[in-house]
Amino acid sequence: MPELPEVETIKNSLQPLLKDEMIRKVDVYYPGILRNMGSEEFASTAKDRCIKSVQRRGKYLLITLSDGYTLIIHLKMSGQLVVTSAGEPVRKHTHLIFHLCADKQLRYIDTRKFGMIFLVPDDDWSQTCGLRYLGPEPLEEEFTPKVLADALEERQIGIKAFLLDQSMIAGIGNIYADEILFAAGIDPRRRTRSLNDKEKEQLYCSIRNKLTEGIANRGTTLRDYIDGLGGKGGFQAKLEVYGRKNKLCNRCGNELTGTVCSGRSTVYCPNCQK
Repeated sequence: MPELPEVETIKNSLQPLLKDEMIRKVDVYYPGILRNMGSEEFASTAKDRCIKSVQRRGKYLLITLSDGYTLIIHLKMSGQLVVTSAGEPVRKHTHLIFHLCADKQLRYIDTRKFGMIFLVPDDDWSQTCGLRYLGPEPLEEEFTPKVLADALEERQIGIKAFLLDQSMIAGIGNIYADEILFAAGIDPRRRTRSLNDKEKEQLYCSIRNKLTEGIANRGTTLRDYIDGLGGKGGFQAKLEVYGRKNKLCNRCGNELTGTVCSGRSTVYCPNCQK
C-alpha cells in the first residue's frame, strides 16, 4: 500500500500536470471503486469542473475541483493514478478515465480493486470517516517532539501498532514503520509507555528523517507503486530491515529476525533494536 512518501510523490508529480485542467468527460468502467455515488452521478458531477490543486492528507490524495467539490482518493494496495495521452493503449484493470483538454487523460488503474474514490462537497467529508479521524502530519511543524511524547503516553500499546494507527500519526505504513524503528534502535515489540525520553527523541527524529528520505527517493516500489508519470521509486534500494528477514544487519552484521506485530509482518535486528 502506498504510504506517505509514495502518496506525496504522486501528488508532486500530478500537481503540475493537472492544475487548471478541465474535466471534459468521465468514463467509469468499474463502479465498485466509487464509494458515495453511482457512476452516472459521479460522471455528471465531475464533468466540466476545473482541477484547482492536488494535495495529500495521510495516505489520501485530495484533488480540489472548481465550484466546491473535492475528489478524495485512497489507492489502497495496488491503485495507480497516471496521466497519459488519449492515444495510449488502455491498460488492463483501468477502472476510471478522466478526459482532460488536448487529448490528455488521467487514468485510475487498480489490479486488486481495493481503492476508494469519493466526490464530496468541500465542507462535507463526513462520508470519508478514515480521513476525518487522521492524526497529525509527521512532517508538518505542528508535529513536535511533545506532540509525539504525549501521544505515546496516551496509549499503552505496542510501538509498531502505534506507528500504524492513522489516528495517532497520519501516513505511516508497514514499510516505513519497520525502517523508522530500526533507525531509532527500538524493538517493535516494546510498549509505548516503556520508552524513555531519549528513545522518544530518537523516534521523533527517525520518523521525520525516514519519511523525508523516502520522499527524496520518490518512494518505495516493491510491486505496484508508480508515480503520476509511471515512474518507479528508488527507496527500495535503501531498505535496512523491511523484507530482509534472515539477512544480515547492515549495521552490526547479525541476522535479522522476523515476527508479527499487530497482524503485520515485521523485521528487526535483535542486537541493534533494544
